[in-house]
Amino acid sequence: MAKKRKIDRDTELSKKKSVEDKLVKLYDKVEKGFIDQSQRADDQMDNWDMYNCVLADKQYYHGTSKIFVPIIYNAVNARATRFVNQLFPKGGRYVEVVSQNGDIPHEKAALLEHYVRKCKLRTEVAYPLMVNGDNEGQYNVYVSWSTAARHVTWKEQVPVKAGGIELEADEAEPIEEMKDDVILEDRPVVEVLSDSDVCILPATVNNVEDALAQGGSVTIIRRWTKSQVEDLVENGDIREDNGDFLLDEMSKAEESKANSNIGKHHADAAGIKEKGRVALGYETWHRMEVDGSKRLVRTFFAGQGEKLVLGCKLNPYWNDRCPLISVAVKKVSGQVKGLAPVAPCAQLQYAANDAINEGMDSAAYALLPIIATDPLKNPRTATMILDLAAVWEVDPNSTKFMQFPQLWKEAFEIVGATEQKVFQTLGVNPAMIPQSTGGKNKRNQAEIANERQVDLLMTADSVTVLEEGVFTPILERFAEYDAQFRTQDARVRAYGYMGLKASMETVPPLRMGEELSFVWYGVEQAKNIADAQQQIAFLNVLRGIPPQQLPGRRINAVPALEAAAGFIFGHRIAPLVFEDISKQFTFPAEWENEHALREGHDWPVSPTDPDQEHIPEHAKLLKETGDPSGAIRQHIFKHTQQLQQKAMAQAAAQSGQPGTPGGAGKGLQGTPRPGGQVAGPRQNKGPAGMIAPDKMGAAGAVTPPRKM
Repeated sequence: MAKKRKIDRDTELSKKKSVEDKLVKLYDKVEKGFIDQSQRADDQMDNWDMYNCVLADKQYYHGTSKIFVPIIYNAVNARATRFVNQLFPKGGRYVEVVSQNGDIPHEKAALLEHYVRKCKLRTEVAYPLMVNGDNEGQYNVYVSWSTAARHVTWKEQVPVKAGGIELEADEAEPIEEMKDDVILEDRPVVEVLSDSDVCILPATVNNVEDALAQGGSVTIIRRWTKSQVEDLVENGDIREDNGDFLLDEMSKAEESKANSNIGKHHADAAGIKEKGRVALGYETWHRMEVDGSKRLVRTFFAGQGEKLVLGCKLNPYWNDRCPLISVAVKKVSGQVKGLAPVAPCAQLQYAANDAINEGMDSAAYALLPIIATDPLKNPRTATMILDLAAVWEVDPNSTKFMQFPQLWKEAFEIVGATEQKVFQTLGVNPAMIPQSTGGKNKRNQAEIANERQVDLLMTADSVTVLEEGVFTPILERFAEYDAQFRTQDARVRAYGYMGLKASMETVPPLRMGEELSFVWYGVEQAKNIADAQQQIAFLNVLRGIPPQQLPGRRINAVPALEAAAGFIFGHRIAPLVFEDISKQFTFPAEWENEHALREGHDWPVSPTDPDQEHIPEHAKLLKETGDPSGAIRQHIFKHTQQLQQKAMAQAAAQSGQPGTPGGAGKGLQGTPRPGGQVAGPRQNKGPAGMIAPDKMGAAGAVTPPRKM
């Protein structure tokens, strides 16, 4: 009996008639799903009109003025800026990797940091993702892998040879030759998707994985150009026999009202008219029975009248995950998609637009005076012309100027009230708006502190969704794709222990089976900055606990101090301020004698050097050479000085440090006592006539009555 051939990830599955019939039925469900969410897509179009400051048919007042107040625009941009800065703190460390045994593989973290920079995750992904989330209610990203080839050319000097012997530079100048090579740039690609282009079936699930596990599907609308279609055919993603038909069907499905093209809408708002032909297709991820088991497959559909299955293959990614990451901004129970945060503010935005346009129309009348005159007493009204040095042949007593009511002032007050309400709804405080003040009344310190506390709570709630639902899964995809696609070593910045070292490190491709945990560390790092002061205070408490009260425990303050230094100075400067001497290299005394001191070089002393072993070896060289440059004597003096410092430190550790329990003397000035905390705010001023605490008598003492 012949052995059944195993289906691999490159096998085309849609050529079987039974499989194609099932896929056509799935295509009907996908189309119906996009039709069912067409109302949501229309509402998102209205939200984008508000963000792009486009006056639409939602306005009640239609006058001469056509002004749009950018309230939603300012609020969304303020939130996006605040959230991006929280996710990407200035320290430059965004990734935390922990292995199963508790070690910190810094080279893995450095590799993922490298991919974060290559993908331009902050500028090209994070900011537009925040804006999309506020206007659409959903964060949608698609993570894939790209391999691009660059054909580079450079000049290289080649030495001249005569008879197979390389000539010296003074005998013959080197010859410049042109060298060519192909460099492969492997990196992940993160694509921000519009929510109207994503359909998750059924809609009553929690996430993408839940939808696929329940037999549903995840579909992304794709708009391909002619060259993109040809590349898909060449790569085998689309069947060659259907490629020509797809090119003929280009632009027909764009007429469907159920498929809103947000990208074209943005182009129109930017003044760009997109006239190129595109082919509308569906990329659907679903589970299908293959080889007797349910497998995740990717299927491409196209065609509006005649339904066309372009291709169907097993998931091309080894991690067997759907590359789409979709998370609701505000989770609603029983729904995979959430409500756009700007949706409740729509009517307020329209009201502000109506008020400002009515006010500006009235301002046009208020700027031009109204002239009232008696036509019986002044029959020559035709001479009443506004001009420089004009002469009016009228009775001045029967002519007067009238002023139109300045309604624009009330209009601006209405706009200010609506703006405040929109900012309150979206959680935007004055600190997030450029050149913002507290209004007519200046805010006191308590109000500012309260606003900052509310800002931290609101921001922490929002960015936690992004950390757990979007950026941590993105890091996991980076690591998994690296294990599959990258075949060459990568040169990345190397991170040292809790800091950045000024060096480059070669990282081999990751292994898929490694037990590693990837966490987006930017949010936690920003949160810890606010908690660093309390951490240092608690460390001071631990410092004062006697060792006998810590059975089986010891206090190691180095990680806490390094973390605090990183929060305060940033992880690029902190290693230079709080230096790790254990990472410094130590050289044998014989090597220092031969390569440095014998030549008269001033060689530094490493804190990890065994001084008692180095001093005799250097003394031998001093006796042998006489030390004409003085470098050997200076080096021996450094060893002697360091040896004395180590002895003093050891003696102090045995007898107790000043300022600590069991210390040899009184506490040092400026050193906090064990358990010392940051002082709280002073008490508020008491009522008028209250006796000051330092003026009150002692307990039990007779206090004379106050003089009236």
